[in-house]
Amino acid sequence: MYLARIVGRVVATVKQDTLKAQPLQWIQPIDAAGKDHGKPIVAVDPIGLGPDEVCYYITAREATLSLSETFVAVDASIVGKVDRVDLANGEKGKGKGEK
Repeated sequence: MYLARIVGRVVATVKQDTLKAQPLQWIQPIDAAGKDHGKPIVAVDPIGLGPDEVCYYITAREATLSLSETFVAVDASIVGKVDRVDLANGEKGKGKGEK
């Protein structure tokens, strides 16, 4: 699992039939401290998060397991919301709205 921040919603007027009811989010992978880590990607969002929320996501074949239909063409899927990250050195990571 990986951490990311929701940076936008993806609107697609044409989708594969199995994705028609699934929202797509533009997510920015981050590290535990909340700093950008890599390039943004598109992920299916079966739990309904909003802009600037921190989430964790899975990739590869396992990404389809978060959906009711498991034979879907997705590479990444959001599987949970992160409220806070506590680092081992006692510092706190960034959650929604923290700068």
